[in-house]
Amino acid sequence: MKISVLAENLSGSEIIKIAGEINELKKQGQNIANLTIGDFDSNVYPIPTELKDGIIDAYNHNQTNYPPADGMLNLRESVSAFLKNRMGLEYAANQILISGGSRPLIYSTYLALVDPGDKVVFPTPSWNNNHYCDLTGAEAILVETRPENNFMPTADEIAPHLKGATMLALCSPLNPTGTMFGKKDLEEICDLVIAENKSRSADEKPLYLLYDQIYSQLTFGEYQHYDPVTLRPELKDYTVFIDGGSKCFAATGVRVGWGFGPAFIVNNMKAIVGHMGAWSPKAEQVAMAKYLENETDVNTYLDHLKGNIQASLSTLHQGFQALKADGFSVDSIEPMGAIYLTIKIDYTGKTTPDGKILSNSADVNFYLIKEAGVAFVPFSAFGTGEEVTWFRASVGASTLADIQQMIPRIREALIKLK
Repeated sequence: MKISVLAENLSGSEIIKIAGEINELKKQGQNIANLTIGDFDSNVYPIPTELKDGIIDAYNHNQTNYPPADGMLNLRESVSAFLKNRMGLEYAANQILISGGSRPLIYSTYLALVDPGDKVVFPTPSWNNNHYCDLTGAEAILVETRPENNFMPTADEIAPHLKGATMLALCSPLNPTGTMFGKKDLEEICDLVIAENKSRSADEKPLYLLYDQIYSQLTFGEYQHYDPVTLRPELKDYTVFIDGGSKCFAATGVRVGWGFGPAFIVNNMKAIVGHMGAWSPKAEQVAMAKYLENETDVNTYLDHLKGNIQASLSTLHQGFQALKADGFSVDSIEPMGAIYLTIKIDYTGKTTPDGKILSNSADVNFYLIKEAGVAFVPFSAFGTGEEVTWFRASVGASTLADIQQMIPRIREALIKLK
């Protein structure tokens, strides 16, 4: 039976494959600390009470029919005020698009701007850009990044690839690393985009910038989120932002995302999202619109969520630094934002107690799942080679106690390797 070439060649999510392995072990009665999925355990991190009550109230008032294709006007107006108050970004309601989470927004940005064969430049590791290139027939240009720069791309690394490219896809705070752009680094990249667009004629497609800032409200300590349009206002006509309430309000299942950018791009994205039927549910939109208007409630919730997430990330970071100090071949990068910690577990080539050689990062990961009861995601799931020994640890589905208890298990598992 023949199917489409796209379906035959589209690779599935490596994270979902790992989750399948974990679920099988759980069925066998094993207790696995799952640090794979970029999600929240809703019993550990419930959504804001005011938002939940608003959703229930909206359903009780029968807000269950189709929403407008671009989202409820009052939600787009609330998002507009939210962006201005928190980030100084000025976007009118007609420049904002609501969808069922941020995935349809990213996909519709690709579909609205990128033709088959167009070049899309993005760093590795990064989340899902390789799959969106597959879906749109784009030529993926992967820019390798370095741990010395916290796996964030630099202008020097990006510069050789921009000639003739249609889109540069960036994310900060970055999934999978939890690291962020510094002001100077992002300014230098912005200047590259400006210079490239000045070199193109009026009948050429410009270089667009897709900027995913879904984790922008989850930053820690002295680390500050920066965006291209604030740093370089002349990029406003070329930049599409991806954002929403999924991560900052632990509301991944509520499915309210918002994208914003030039009206002529957003209008085309609106048609695409409409044809996909990827709307956010109306009741959830009504509730989110009301919730965003209460700055006190938003600040109280974010302070609480960030404090708990930072405590888990810092505990895991300190645990890996203690292992490193004791001579283990591990490392980690200080958490800056999002719900992720970047960790290094350099044990490829080692032999397990039952004689199996760990050939790559996936082998190391599955060894830790079975021997230590803890699961991470190798960076190979985010576009790097399998020889890369860095991993993503996501703490949203774990308690602080879970984090504290897993470090000794990891220590014992690594000791057993020869």
